[in-house]
Amino acid sequence: MKIVLLENLRKLGNIGEIINVNRGYARNFLIPQKKALFASDKNIKEVEKIKAELNKKDLQKRKAAKEISEKLKNKIFEVRKLVTENKELYGSVKPTEISKLLKEKENIDLSSSLIQPLTEIKTVGEFKVTLNLHSEIEALIKIKVIPEELTK
Repeated sequence: MKIVLLENLRKLGNIGEIINVNRGYARNFLIPQKKALFASDKNIKEVEKIKAELNKKDLQKRKAAKEISEKLKNKIFEVRKLVTENKELYGSVKPTEISKLLKEKENIDLSSSLIQPLTEIKTVGEFKVTLNLHSEIEALIKIKVIPEELTK
């Protein structure tokens, strides 16, 4: 299915490009999220008219992402979890938990879908996590998992 992009998207293309994607991806994600439009003649002309405005919005998003990236650069966040005797967690640290942690500690509201741990966080230790802040900007933070002491 041919679509016109309304945003710069990593691995897909830039604003105003006409690309071919799977029908389900277009209908279920790109179009409802207002990241793209069907590639009709009318929509292509519409995007050409508002391309400068879309680029301006993208520039603002990139600037905000850059600020967040600088703010989070080389930061380490601690997570306390219950652990077994052999230092394994009951469960794991999920992106939603990391998202809540960022909101509490740094007042940064980031969707859990933009948070990608490089490895699954299932044990005690330090783990690197990639934050996809913009199609061109990523931030790397560390999550330090420490055992939660049981109070008796």
